[in-house]
Amino acid sequence: MSTTSAISSASEIQMNFMKILVAQLKNQNPLEPMDNNDMTAQLAQLSQLQQLETMNANLQSTNSSFASALAFAGRNYANSLIGRNVTFLANMGTGTPQEMSGRVKEVLNDTDGKIVLGIETASGKYTLPLDGVITVKEG
Repeated sequence: MSTTSAISSASEIQMNFMKILVAQLKNQNPLEPMDNNDMTAQLAQLSQLQQLETMNANLQSTNSSFASALAFAGRNYANSLIGRNVTFLANMGTGTPQEMSGRVKEVLNDTDGKIVLGIETASGKYTLPLDGVITVKEG
Protein backbone atom coordinates (compact mmCIF):
# COMPACT_ATOMS: atom_id res chain seq x y z
CA MET A 1 0.00 0.00 0.00
CA SER A 2 1.49 3.33 -1.01
CA THR A 3 0.90 6.65 0.68
CA THR A 4 0.95 10.04 -0.97
CA SER A 5 1.67 13.33 0.70
CA ALA A 6 -0.75 16.20 0.25
CA ILE A 7 0.39 18.87 -2.15
CA SER A 8 -0.47 22.24 -0.69
CA SER A 9 -0.35 24.61 -3.63
CA ALA A 10 -0.51 25.00 -7.37
CA SER A 11 3.11 26.20 -7.31
CA GLU A 12 4.18 22.90 -5.79
CA ILE A 13 2.17 20.99 -8.39
CA GLN A 14 3.78 23.07 -11.13
CA MET A 15 7.29 22.41 -9.80
CA ASN A 16 6.61 18.67 -9.56
CA PHE A 17 5.19 18.68 -13.09
CA MET A 18 8.27 20.46 -14.41
CA LYS A 19 10.55 17.89 -12.72
CA ILE A 20 8.57 15.06 -14.32
CA LEU A 21 8.58 16.83 -17.69
CA VAL A 22 12.36 17.30 -17.61
CA ALA A 23 12.83 13.64 -16.66
CA GLN A 24 10.54 12.59 -19.52
CA LEU A 25 12.44 14.77 -22.00
CA LYS A 26 15.79 13.34 -20.84
CA ASN A 27 14.54 9.77 -21.14
CA GLN A 28 12.30 9.97 -24.20
CA ASN A 29 12.71 7.72 -27.19
CA PRO A 30 14.34 9.84 -29.93
CA LEU A 31 12.30 7.96 -32.54
CA GLU A 32 9.00 8.85 -30.79
CA PRO A 33 9.42 12.32 -29.21
CA MET A 34 6.77 13.87 -26.94
CA ASP A 35 3.98 15.84 -28.57
CA ASN A 36 4.46 19.60 -28.07
CA ASN A 37 0.70 20.17 -28.08
CA ASP A 38 0.25 17.84 -25.09
CA MET A 39 2.98 19.61 -23.13
CA THR A 40 1.51 23.02 -23.94
CA ALA A 41 -1.98 21.91 -22.89
CA GLN A 42 -0.67 20.56 -19.59
CA LEU A 43 1.24 23.77 -18.88
CA ALA A 44 -1.89 25.82 -19.66
CA GLN A 45 -3.91 23.69 -17.22
CA LEU A 46 -1.30 24.25 -14.52
CA SER A 47 -1.42 27.98 -15.16
CA GLN A 48 -5.22 27.94 -14.82
CA LEU A 49 -4.91 25.98 -11.57
CA GLN A 50 -2.51 28.57 -10.17
CA GLN A 51 -4.84 31.42 -11.18
CA LEU A 52 -7.82 29.65 -9.56
CA GLU A 53 -5.83 29.15 -6.38
CA THR A 54 -4.96 32.87 -6.28
CA MET A 55 -8.58 33.82 -6.96
CA ASN A 56 -9.75 31.50 -4.17
CA ALA A 57 -7.33 33.10 -1.70
CA ASN A 58 -8.56 36.56 -2.72
CA LEU A 59 -12.21 35.52 -2.30
CA GLN A 60 -11.50 34.10 1.15
CA SER A 61 -9.85 37.36 2.16
CA THR A 62 -12.78 39.38 0.80
CA ASN A 63 -15.26 37.11 2.57
CA SER A 64 -13.43 37.58 5.87
CA SER A 65 -13.41 41.36 5.42
CA PHE A 66 -17.11 41.36 4.56
CA ALA A 67 -17.95 39.26 7.63
CA SER A 68 -16.03 41.70 9.86
CA ALA A 69 -17.79 44.70 8.31
CA LEU A 70 -21.17 43.01 8.71
CA ALA A 71 -20.50 42.23 12.39
CA PHE A 72 -19.42 45.83 12.97
CA ALA A 73 -22.58 47.17 11.28
CA GLY A 74 -24.76 44.79 13.32
CA ARG A 75 -23.12 45.95 16.55
CA ASN A 76 -23.62 49.61 15.57
CA TYR A 77 -27.28 48.99 14.74
CA ALA A 78 -27.83 47.17 18.03
CA ASN A 79 -26.19 50.03 19.94
CA SER A 80 -28.47 52.51 18.18
CA LEU A 81 -31.46 50.68 19.68
CA ILE A 82 -30.46 51.36 23.30
CA GLY A 83 -33.19 53.44 24.93
CA ARG A 84 -35.72 52.70 22.21
CA ASN A 85 -38.92 50.70 22.47
CA VAL A 86 -39.04 47.55 20.38
CA THR A 87 -41.76 45.07 19.60
CA PHE A 88 -40.94 41.35 19.45
CA LEU A 89 -42.51 37.92 19.73
CA ALA A 90 -42.05 36.02 22.99
CA ASN A 91 -43.02 32.48 23.85
CA MET A 92 -45.02 32.72 27.06
CA GLY A 93 -45.34 28.96 27.52
CA THR A 94 -48.65 28.77 25.70
CA GLY A 95 -47.11 27.42 22.52
CA THR A 96 -48.20 30.49 20.59
CA PRO A 97 -45.75 33.41 20.48
CA GLN A 98 -47.18 36.60 21.89
CA GLU A 99 -46.26 40.09 20.69
CA MET A 100 -44.53 42.07 23.42
CA SER A 101 -43.00 45.48 23.74
CA GLY A 102 -40.14 46.76 25.85
CA ARG A 103 -37.22 49.18 26.11
CA VAL A 104 -33.74 48.10 25.00
CA LYS A 105 -31.44 48.50 28.01
CA GLU A 106 -28.22 46.89 26.78
CA VAL A 107 -26.45 45.06 23.98
CA LEU A 108 -24.81 41.74 24.82
CA ASN A 109 -23.18 38.75 23.18
CA ASP A 110 -24.75 35.35 23.76
CA THR A 111 -22.71 32.19 24.36
CA ASP A 112 -22.23 31.78 20.60
CA GLY A 113 -20.92 35.35 20.25
CA LYS A 114 -24.08 36.57 18.51
CA ILE A 115 -25.48 39.99 19.32
CA VAL A 116 -28.55 40.02 21.60
CA LEU A 117 -30.54 42.84 23.10
CA GLY A 118 -31.31 43.11 26.81
CA ILE A 119 -34.94 44.27 26.92
CA GLU A 120 -36.96 45.38 29.92
CA THR A 121 -40.74 44.94 29.70
CA ALA A 122 -43.56 45.45 32.17
CA SER A 123 -43.49 41.71 32.89
CA GLY A 124 -39.73 41.22 33.18
CA LYS A 125 -36.42 41.13 31.40
CA TYR A 126 -35.75 39.35 28.09
CA THR A 127 -32.82 38.78 25.82
CA LEU A 128 -33.63 38.94 22.15
CA PRO A 129 -31.56 38.20 19.04
CA LEU A 130 -31.15 41.27 16.88
CA ASP A 131 -33.19 39.70 14.08
CA GLY A 132 -36.12 39.15 16.48
CA VAL A 133 -37.03 42.84 16.50
CA ILE A 134 -40.34 43.49 14.70
CA THR A 135 -40.67 47.27 15.13
CA VAL A 136 -38.63 50.07 16.65
CA LYS A 137 -40.11 53.21 18.18
CA GLU A 138 -38.55 56.27 19.77
CA GLY A 139 -38.01 55.83 23.49
